[in-house]
Amino acid sequence: MFYSIKQDEVLLHIKAQPNASKSEFCGLYGDGLIKIRLKAPAVEGAANEALITFLAKSFKVPKKSIMLKSGKTSKHKTIAMPLSEKFKEWIITNGY
Repeated sequence: MFYSIKQDEVLLHIKAQPNASKSEFCGLYGDGLIKIRLKAPAVEGAANEALITFLAKSFKVPKKSIMLKSGKTSKHKTIAMPLSEKFKEWIITNGY
């Protein structure tokens, strides 16, 4: 499973693909990751910032409440963020 929920926090395990034509969810990737394409390049933290912005907009949470737990220089990342109603809806809608 690419996510886990503990109390009011979600941990997401992500495979990031920078330099895409647009930022979007691409579905499950391998065992336990979700793939997210990012328009930003993997230069000087631009892709990490784009990922945080994308998740904040997608799940209606403040950017400053999203933390990069691991994977700062890797394509495989673990993100912690607050559990939102929008995230719950997204999980149900996409059958995860």
